[in-house]
Parts: sequence; structure tokens; C-alpha cells
Amino acid sequence: MDALCPPPPGPTRPQRLYERIEGREGTSFCQTLIHLLKGNIGTGLLGLPLAVKNAGLVLGPISLLCMGVIAIHCMTVLGEQGISDVRRGDAVRDGECFLAEETLAVGKQSVSHQGRNAASEALPNNAVTVNVFLIITQLGFCCVYFVFLSDNIKQVVEAANTTTFNCHMNYTNQTQVLVPSFDSRLYMLCFLPAIVLLVFVPDLKYLAPLSLVANILMTASLILIYFYSLTNIQYPIDLPKVGRLKDYPLFFGTAIFAFEGIGVVLPLENKMNRPQSFIPVLYLGMGIVTFLYITLGTIGYLCFGDTIGGSITLNLPNCWTYQGVKLLYSFGIFITFALQFYVPAEILIPPVLARVSVRWERPVDMLLRTVLVLFTCALAILIPELDLVISLVGSVSSSFLALIFPPILQILTFHTEGLSPLVTIKNAAISLIGLIGFITGTYIAIEKIIERNGLKSTEAFSSFMVQ
Repeated sequence: MDALCPPPPGPTRPQRLYERIEGREGTSFCQTLIHLLKGNIGTGLLGLPLAVKNAGLVLGPISLLCMGVIAIHCMTVLGEQGISDVRRGDAVRDGECFLAEETLAVGKQSVSHQGRNAASEALPNNAVTVNVFLIITQLGFCCVYFVFLSDNIKQVVEAANTTTFNCHMNYTNQTQVLVPSFDSRLYMLCFLPAIVLLVFVPDLKYLAPLSLVANILMTASLILIYFYSLTNIQYPIDLPKVGRLKDYPLFFGTAIFAFEGIGVVLPLENKMNRPQSFIPVLYLGMGIVTFLYITLGTIGYLCFGDTIGGSITLNLPNCWTYQGVKLLYSFGIFITFALQFYVPAEILIPPVLARVSVRWERPVDMLLRTVLVLFTCALAILIPELDLVISLVGSVSSSFLALIFPPILQILTFHTEGLSPLVTIKNAAISLIGLIGFITGTYIAIEKIIERNGLKSTEAFSSFMVQ
């Protein structure tokens, strides 16, 4: 998003870091709201029905609401600080400004000279850590996109012979006559050349028209998904109200993956014509996001029950309308790949290009982009489980960036300014929740990945011996 809008001329970064630039053109209330919604709605939304299954029909929505409140609180803390011109674009380049966003999240407090100095001293020491988790998060998103694309397109191809205009309820989404198809990992390899060409686009502004079309198509797809799920809820409802304790960390990972939009808060605030109106935008936008998360997660689970897949699109019936939904949403995810890939590319590639001559900059840039895409594709091939990849990425990186790091940095930076005990306890509690989710979610996700891969290997070996 910020790559489409280069930083305005003006003071240098140290001067701009803590002072809002007045008088420049910015975004309106509605534009900011749209950007906020886009920054928080993606593949994670489609995986929330399975997350509700892992937590339970009652505990799941309640937990989503609690996580929404925490996420909105963290975003409000950032927004109310009103640090000017701290941009996600700067954060992408070296991690310093992103860390400043997190470090200086102190609610309505004013930043004193001492606090600013402490924050500035903290930046170089922690920029590498922030960069590492930014890279893990964004490349994790790209891995999820590979798996999402392969699973959905594979399902469309396999059901091609039996696709009709009759959109009746089909819980298992299994057809009697399947078209012979490849393994989902081969579909990832088929997408690889197209994605490599996509990330060669030199400037994201050239993708802006396609991104707009993709957003419209994804919105239409979500409306159809809601319609189908609402009209096919089965009664009586006999689903567990509380899930197994062992599955709850998987819920946490998926939910925090979906809610990880805290990085867009200050960039959006600083781009507004009237930054003082950002908090109402934030409450409205995140209220809509939380409502969508809770409703789609609950309705999707009510509709498909225990057969719900890693993405609700995988449970849609094999009729032309909903096969079109899978294709349209897949196109949107394909375009979004370039936007997510931009972040790690801008962190990793410029330092390398600075060491090569001008004539080799373009070839080296293309080579490094290709290597990064190959890396994400290889990870997706190694873990072709959509639900577990989402949960793992959410547990490992999203929990760190959204829950663990910001409160700790606030305490470390402003403890000399007399933070109240209540604020300290609140920050410690949020970080503790994030740490517990990080440890348990990562452990359970890895355990499930090993378990499924072992089961698949056993099944493959048994099938080979029978033949």
C-alpha cells in the first residue's frame, strides 16, 4: 500500500520521525477506512471457520471477540500516540520506523525528550530482530498463498467433469467422478513461473489497477460465501461448544494470523488529511473486521461442521457459481502475492545491490527475487497443509509482532517516565498471552505437521506395496 505512495519531500527521517508534516495532501475518511479493511482481510478470514472448530462453537466466537478487543486496543494505542510521518515504507526499508511505531505506542501520553532519546537508542539494537520477524511473517504469507492457490485450483480441475448449475449442499465436497489430476505440490510448481514474473514488476504502482479489480472480485466472492453458508445451516445443531484443549493453540495461531494488521495503523494515520479523525476510522474499520471474523467463522462452522477445511472455499459445492468464487478469490490472492512479497524483498535485496556495480544491479535483483520465490515455494511444498501453515505462521511471527514486542518495548522505553502500574501490568499480560500462544501454537502446529506427513508417507508406502 505504502509502496504506491512515496514519502513526501521534507525533513530527513530523524526530523520526520516524531513530528507530523502538516499541510500535505492525504487520504480521506473513506479511503483510510478502505485501506484499513484491506490490510486486515485476506486468507486468514477464510480459515476462521476451522479455527472456530478447534476452539468450539461457543468458546471460538468468544475468543475471537477477545482477540479483536486486544488487537483494537494495541492499534488504538498506536493511533492515539499520533507520531507523525512514521511510515510503513520506511519500516520496509530498514525496520527502524516500524520499530519506532511499536516502541512509541504509549496511548495518550506525550513523548518527552528523554523518551525520544531512549527510543532512538533502542532502534539500532532491535532493528535486526524486527526485520527478521517481518521477513518471516511476509514470506509466511507467501507460503500460505502458494498452498491456497494449489488447493483451490486443484479442486476446480478435479471436479470439472461434474460441475453443474445445481448448487446443492455437499458437505464433503467429494465428487463421484474426478478428473485425473496432479498432487497439489505439482500445482505449486505450475504457478511458480507466473509468480516469478509477477514479482519482477519493478514498481507496485503498475499493479494498482489489477489490485483494485482483485479487491472487487474478492468482495463479491465473500458475499457469495456468506450467502451460501447462511442458507445451508443444518438443524438441529449438534456441535461441541468447547473444543479440545490440545487444538486451542491452533485456533490462536489462525486467529492472530487473521488479526495481524497492526503494522498499517500509523502509516494510515499519517496519510490522512485529518489525522485526528483516525481513531473513529480505526474503531469503525476494526469493528467491521471483528464482526466479519466472528460471523464468518461461526456461520462457516455451523454450515459445514466437522468437515470444514483449511479454507471455507474448499467446502463450497462443485457448481459453476462457487467454482467461479474459488477462481476469482484465487486471482485476488495471486495479485496480493506481489504486495506481500514486496516487504521482504525491500529488506533483503537493497543491501546486496549496494555491493554490485550498476550494470549488474538489474540481473542480481531479478536473481534474488527468483531465489526468494523459489524458497517460499519450497517451504509450501514441504508443508502443503493450508490450515497448519496458517497456524504456524500466525504463532511464530504474527504473535511476536502484534502481541509480544510492542508492550515490552513500551515498558523498556518509558519506564523512566513513570508508567503507571496498571499500564505495566496490562502490557505484561498482553505479552504473556502472546508468548504462551507463540510457544504452544508453534509446538502443536509442528507436531501436527509431522503427524500428517508421517501418515501420508505410510499411506503412500501401503499403496505402493499393494500395486
